[in-house]
Amino acid sequence: MKNTISQRVADFLRKYPPFNELKNKDLELLSEQITIIYREKGSPIFLENENPHPDFYVVHKGAVALKKSPKNDIVDLCDEGDIFGLRPLVAHENYKMEATAHEESILYAVPISIFRPYAQQNLAVGTFLVESFASNTRNPYSKSHRGKLYGESTETIPNTTELKLFDLQPINYSKKPVTCSPRTSAKSIAETMTKKKVGAILVVKEHLPIGIITDKDLRNKIVTGDFPITATASKIMTAPVITYPGKLTVTQAQMAMMKNKISYLCLTEDGTTHTKIIGVLSKHDVLVALGNNPAVLIKAIHRARKTKQLKPIRNSVMKLLQGYLDQNIPIALTSKIIAELNDACVKQIIKLNLKKMGVTPPANFAWLALGSQGRSEQLLHTDQDNAIVFADVPDSKLPGTSAYFLQLAALINKDLHLIGYEYCPAEMMASNPKWCLSISEWKNVISQWIASPGGDEVLASSVFFDFNHVYGDSSLTSSLSDHIFSSIKKHPIFYVHLASGALQNPSPTGFFRQFLLEEDGAQKDRFDLKRRALRPLTEAARVLILSHEVKSVNNTSERFEKLMELEPQNEEIYLSCSYAFKALSKFRAKQGLLHNDSGRFITLDKLTKEEKVKLKRTFKTIKELQELVSVRFNVSNLLG
Repeated sequence: MKNTISQRVADFLRKYPPFNELKNKDLELLSEQITIIYREKGSPIFLENENPHPDFYVVHKGAVALKKSPKNDIVDLCDEGDIFGLRPLVAHENYKMEATAHEESILYAVPISIFRPYAQQNLAVGTFLVESFASNTRNPYSKSHRGKLYGESTETIPNTTELKLFDLQPINYSKKPVTCSPRTSAKSIAETMTKKKVGAILVVKEHLPIGIITDKDLRNKIVTGDFPITATASKIMTAPVITYPGKLTVTQAQMAMMKNKISYLCLTEDGTTHTKIIGVLSKHDVLVALGNNPAVLIKAIHRARKTKQLKPIRNSVMKLLQGYLDQNIPIALTSKIIAELNDACVKQIIKLNLKKMGVTPPANFAWLALGSQGRSEQLLHTDQDNAIVFADVPDSKLPGTSAYFLQLAALINKDLHLIGYEYCPAEMMASNPKWCLSISEWKNVISQWIASPGGDEVLASSVFFDFNHVYGDSSLTSSLSDHIFSSIKKHPIFYVHLASGALQNPSPTGFFRQFLLEEDGAQKDRFDLKRRALRPLTEAARVLILSHEVKSVNNTSERFEKLMELEPQNEEIYLSCSYAFKALSKFRAKQGLLHNDSGRFITLDKLTKEEKVKLKRTFKTIKELQELVSVRFNVSNLLG
């Protein structure tokens, strides 16, 4: 019966990372060395600049506030299961913050000298500790932590021209292969294969693969009469069986089958015949995976002659996204590939509907993707934001020209909805007369937004100014860009209004006891990831990049990377922002695919501790970015 103090400590710790990654025996040994500490409300655990303790701490009950001078502001609040005081373990330095009991608390003090070997030997343990440490620093994505944070070292974007997209493809295989013993008869094998509807069966001895029997083996060896139907598997099997590890790329699978002239691969834990079987891969599986390759999907999109043919392709794009996320493909590369596929779908729908109109457009035009699609950030099926700009025509022809493009836009918006893009609730779509204008009309509207920037004007410009040319006459969109910058030069106060809009959604506090949740409506008590986390980054990036008059850099993370070049003195914060945006984008995509929705609203109590730590890092970055924007554009004067 478990009744010792150390066993109770172990039972508590195994519920939380990184202790849940330890073997039970190791955790129990560690727990015997842990000290239990009681602190009254307001009493310190350690002080800023104090020499490092021999332990780091885990909150068992209560809460601990981490404070930073000069104002002694609370930087973070640690509650049950949270780790703090990691600086001596990770950075070997004096404490940079003060830790005080925010309420009556019980802590576990974990000896660093005893714990360090576990962190060094277990990657998951060490990674989580570095991540937890980084989440309590002013700049959790700084250079000193780069490459150490979980999931961030893979975010270096490879040269896409050198990437073979086939190598990125997820490949599904049968995780429940059919097996038999060496003594099983050919008749029994044939019956089993027929019943299970499989084309191959693995021959196993002492749980290890020793051979394989396929339909071809039965035809060539049994049907021909070379062996009787009573022959055992050991007589007719192909041996040795060709084995590979489970993490195969499509190209590797193709090459393996071509090299060995076979149609099936046996997958084992380490890729050899000396470890347990984890699955079997067939040539059919490879063909299916090839069908989900971006290049194949692009060709399928171009071949589509009806909108309904694009809907299953869009579903394949979502499967592709899931596969990339599962394989931890860099989110920046994933976003680029998905954006290209999205744009290809839109272009094909435009082409199909131009044919449906039956007459040549009365003027050159361009289709603009706005909002997240304009920034190449639309990974999931979210609502559509788009616009049309067409060349100027004589006043007498303007009504007819507008009517043509509104009719075209209505068809396009309808078809986009058909393949999975919801209609924009605010009707920021080209089928709305306000978003389908001639170049001169658009310039007049933009001038009005910039010269008289009220709340509605700032909102409209924040959506429109992220436009991306998708189809048609690119000179029209280039002219719009020039007009935007020339207009802002005349009214630089517009930057202040944009900056003020970027600060409308304050950063979450960074700890989950005082989280900014939705207070009413269908999403009550859920966290709005878009409004509270992604939008502050997006809007700040927009006003900062516009202030440098940079064209054609719309993607939020790329904007921050460009800002790093333009403002080397702020390189650290912009690097943080780029990483934070990628992390949040990946998190939203995973949540959306998991719950089959947009991933916008999340339920906090369903998140793991690891997920909360990752979110916590991004919130600190948002807070620092908003401080920079407020000072840069002197927003306080506007608000005051």
